[in-house]
Amino acid sequence: MRRVIIAGVGMTQFGKQTGRGVRDMSLEAADLALRSAGMDSDSVERVYYGNAIAGTVTQQVMIRGQVAFRNHPLGALPLINVENACASGGSAFLLAIEAVASGSIDCALAVGAEQMSHPDRSRAFNALRGSTDIEDIGEVEPGSMSANSILMDYYAEVARSYLDTYGAEPADFARVAVKNRDHAALNPLAYLRAPQTVEEVLGGRMIVPPLTLAMCSPVTDGAAAIIVCSEEEARRRGIPLVAVRACRNASGAKGRPVFDSAQGAFEAAGLGAADCDVIELHDAAAPAELLQYQEIGLCGEGQGFELLRSGATALGGARPVNVSGGLLSRGHPLGATGCAQLHEIVTQLRGEAGARQVENARIAMAVNGGGWLDGAYALAIVTILERLD
Repeated sequence: MRRVIIAGVGMTQFGKQTGRGVRDMSLEAADLALRSAGMDSDSVERVYYGNAIAGTVTQQVMIRGQVAFRNHPLGALPLINVENACASGGSAFLLAIEAVASGSIDCALAVGAEQMSHPDRSRAFNALRGSTDIEDIGEVEPGSMSANSILMDYYAEVARSYLDTYGAEPADFARVAVKNRDHAALNPLAYLRAPQTVEEVLGGRMIVPPLTLAMCSPVTDGAAAIIVCSEEEARRRGIPLVAVRACRNASGAKGRPVFDSAQGAFEAAGLGAADCDVIELHDAAAPAELLQYQEIGLCGEGQGFELLRSGATALGGARPVNVSGGLLSRGHPLGATGCAQLHEIVTQLRGEAGARQVENARIAMAVNGGGWLDGAYALAIVTILERLD
């Protein structure tokens, strides 16, 4: 298997993109990635297009990527659509690097894109019902309105269990939201950038107890794109070498997908979480970040809230986490999130993150989760990258 290099990255502004559709955002992200790599579309041999809920929100199904790129030169390339819940973008990336690593092609583009905003506000929430087993929750009644994401019901169960089991307090969930908002304030592409306090988070609108609004990821639109190529191609072009050390996925059918995919990635890379200078976790709700600290081995079981309180996972700490703002503040356009996480850690490894730059970042990690089954994500993808000198 060949070593794979991330040649370029691109990402749109995240937020509620009024007047823009998933096509426009996909094109912008792809063009930015091409520019970042110093390539044109002729250099790319295949496109992997990640999207989760367009079938419900915009009702574009089956050929989502082909429609997005129909008026762009990339539209003439072989294209594979990838739907894998909130890990659709991460899954597109995984397929792209496997194609290059195998020698089948020398260069591929992975795109993650999602338009969640719609005049019918219930569409995105109703689409999220498909991220779990519909037989467990029943079908949506015609004309019914979903006011919240069903995933927040599951995260609330996780939150209550965490409080009961480990002795944390709701303020710890608020501290996650405050930390990540502080980071987002330094990220011009993040959706929510206004600083907030623990008291403000705790006093916000209750979504599902104990989760308030700021403890839950917002409805977001956006796209991100990653270009990967062989090491030989990168060296030939003089591209800065950010190498894929490992990318592993695991499913959650009564398993531990974050733990399992992380262990697979650590074994493949010969590294652990303590070796990573910067980490992006899947904080779709605040308690998820605390649990993932222990699942990837940053701390012992039940010690996540203590690690957070110590400041170790804040910018300037020993193991900064979600310096992009995370899903809570950067935003969580489902199919785009995996690629957005990779955009952040590549930007960090290239030393291009500006005010949120982690000093001397050399090794980075991203955890992208998706769906929900049996008390855990339906799947997870863990990626480890390294800047080569």
